[in-house]
Amino acid sequence: MQRPMEGVRVLEVAQFTFVPAAGAVLADWGADVIKIEHAERGDGQRGLVRVLGYDAVSKESSFFPIVEGPNRGKRSVGLALEKPSARRVLDELIRNSDVFLTNFLPDARAKLRIDVDDVRAVNPDIIYVRGSGFGARGEEARKGGYDSTAFWARGGSAAGVTPVGADRMIRMPAGAYGDAIGGMTIAGGIAAALYSRATTGEPSVVDVSLLGVGAWATQFTVNMALMNGGPLPVNIQPRYGSATNPLIGAYRSSDGRWIELSMLQPGRYWPEFCKLAGREEIARDERFDSAEKLMANASEAAEIVAGLIASRPYDEWVEILSRGEGQWAAVQSAWEVGQDPALRANGLIAPVVDAEGVDRELVANPVQFDETPATLTRAPLFAEHTDDVLRSLGIGEEELIALKIDGAAT
Repeated sequence: MQRPMEGVRVLEVAQFTFVPAAGAVLADWGADVIKIEHAERGDGQRGLVRVLGYDAVSKESSFFPIVEGPNRGKRSVGLALEKPSARRVLDELIRNSDVFLTNFLPDARAKLRIDVDDVRAVNPDIIYVRGSGFGARGEEARKGGYDSTAFWARGGSAAGVTPVGADRMIRMPAGAYGDAIGGMTIAGGIAAALYSRATTGEPSVVDVSLLGVGAWATQFTVNMALMNGGPLPVNIQPRYGSATNPLIGAYRSSDGRWIELSMLQPGRYWPEFCKLAGREEIARDERFDSAEKLMANASEAAEIVAGLIASRPYDEWVEILSRGEGQWAAVQSAWEVGQDPALRANGLIAPVVDAEGVDRELVANPVQFDETPATLTRAPLFAEHTDDVLRSLGIGEEELIALKIDGAAT
């Protein structure tokens, strides 16, 4: 299997999901990712035992999905960077790395002496990567942010999915939703920076913000508003279909399941849909017997579609629609996504063995090389690799013990 990042070493000084997710992707691609966790506290995400109302831990096991997802494949070193005695270890790690990856805020980076100039003083060729909430410049450069604030709220997604007049804002559909997307974005930026360094000899400083990723995700409506010169007019979608296409949007089956239709060429797919539904005569109805008439009478056609979908259970519609060429998809729960046959056929639900030797599964990152699924290894336990990594740097047993006594390493 091709692992394009084989031989690349990434030093990660980051926590939670946004930036660590990038390290996980790079590890999937073959990079050696060393994760620095505080010698006493570890990654703050290890303490999130309840997320979105769910127990985030696996009972009587070290398997911890919120940690496994963004940290699989890494090695963990427990190091208290504020301790002077830890500096030699950090400098050796920097000296032996290709990429320095962080989401620490500017004040913390300055205090710990891990800002660009500090790191480049040790390794002038290192690629320095910052993930932030609101960017590296401007009045909010020192402001922290999570994906719920910078990506979801500020980036336009929350307003885009919350109905007009709603009494509550629609929340993100999953924990670390924007973080995972942002981490994938960072990984792509690092790949480009490595290529640039290989071709020009010059290392880059790479910046990715959650706000920037959020705006990128909603760029269509943002670009439309910019073209419009102001806020877009309120556009209330019909209950079924769109204003000109009955084969767009979500419809509910007789057993309460949703099916999303996205047949963007109504004139092409309308006769087929009617035939599949066992109602070919509807396609010949004078209100709908041409693309122009169908579009003009889309609301009436959509009510008919809603009635047809509501007359049969979900499983029947899955079988029926699978016989046609029109585009549609089942609206799936998290469990159903994990069982999705297309994901499994492409190796995107991947096996991994946890620290207790139990077979588990995780979602793989969506990028594959040479049609080969990534091979995943579990996330490290807290500070699991401290001794091995420090010994590989030439640190002897006496110094290792002294670092532990000082609280600089664990």
